[in-house]
Amino acid sequence: MMSLSYEMENSGAWQTYLAQINRVAPYLEEDLIPFINTLKRPKRALIVDVPIVMDDGSIQHFEGYRVQHNLSRGPGKGGIRYHPDVELNEVMALSAWMTIKTAVLNLPYGGAKGGIRVDPRKLSPRELERLTRRFTTEISPIIGPQTDIPAPDVGTNADIMGWMMDTYSTIKGHTVTGVVTGKPVHLGGSLGRVRATGRGVFVTGLEVAKKINLALEGSRIAVQGFGNVGSEAAYLFHKANAKVVCVQDHTGTIFNADGMNVKQLQDYVAIHKGVAGFPDATLIEDEAFWAVEMDILIPAALEGQITPERAQKLTAKLVLEGANGPTYPDAEDILLQRQIMIVPDVLCNAGGVTVSYFEWVQDMASYFWTEEEINERLDKLMIKAVEDVWHTADDKDCSLRTAAYILACERILKARKERGIFPG
Repeated sequence: MMSLSYEMENSGAWQTYLAQINRVAPYLEEDLIPFINTLKRPKRALIVDVPIVMDDGSIQHFEGYRVQHNLSRGPGKGGIRYHPDVELNEVMALSAWMTIKTAVLNLPYGGAKGGIRVDPRKLSPRELERLTRRFTTEISPIIGPQTDIPAPDVGTNADIMGWMMDTYSTIKGHTVTGVVTGKPVHLGGSLGRVRATGRGVFVTGLEVAKKINLALEGSRIAVQGFGNVGSEAAYLFHKANAKVVCVQDHTGTIFNADGMNVKQLQDYVAIHKGVAGFPDATLIEDEAFWAVEMDILIPAALEGQITPERAQKLTAKLVLEGANGPTYPDAEDILLQRQIMIVPDVLCNAGGVTVSYFEWVQDMASYFWTEEEINERLDKLMIKAVEDVWHTADDKDCSLRTAAYILACERILKARKERGIFPG
């Protein structure tokens, strides 16, 4: 699905992030400029070897990472990704986007990210548990509820977070529920966490659609990626009487001009592990996804998906970045020239880290909220963030992404300035 030649020429996710930071620099207050290079370098990067005994008795080695990009505003926060393409450049960028994202929502965190280069679908459940527990042991010196708090990401889930929590607690000699978020509810997880990122995409999309006078009812939605984020966002738009006309995942691309029943598609994917073959839609070529007639595009898969070539084809009026870094900077320029509104990842998909924050707070207090309370708090914070970013964009005459970075970088760099550089 990805344009590999384009990605190789542009050095991938970290270069995309650096380009975004460079674009925001002219908007920052003069006294913050000396500190901006702290955002261009990760604070700490740990690379670990993860050997495990496979079910057949052989020993395999996997490479794992944990990167802490910036801790000026609090402990690191960010997911753990299990994917065959995980590498340091990508994890650095993902950790940096978490720094920006937590600051946009004004959460008391910095940014971090981790991962293992592995295809989790090729491991048995016992192998996956061994891998997770060994990886947790290797990164345990730099994580903790006041230091760095992992969470699920692509290829990981609540069960994996439970194993991480148990392994870390075993090392410490007592239960430490706050070391990770996204855990099973009966292990200190939060209600609403699994659906939170997709819900945030819907809430921010709803607010921005109102501002650009895009009617949601009857609007055509195309979704790339049908995991937790894409499927929940699609379901909420479907419930709001929008038409989900095209969905793409690793198994293929399906299309139905009249719209699909998203609940039936979710049930189908739960059994068949992909959208291909869904009886209420037609299988089309993957690249045709980008030219489908649509009003709203939700890229909710991996980074580096919207290239300049694809940006020229898009018919959408609104792009909701459910994934991290799905749009290359020069592709964004084309979309903006074509007056296509983009709600950036650091705002649009921040629902997950927001409810992770709620989970962490609940773990620290040993007091838990209802799902209604959590959704109410989430919606309030997401809507407030949309308003803050929208007003900044209007005031500075810039894109929503640049506005989000202005807000975030001011908060991060003011914290860095006030803390000072030790020793002075």
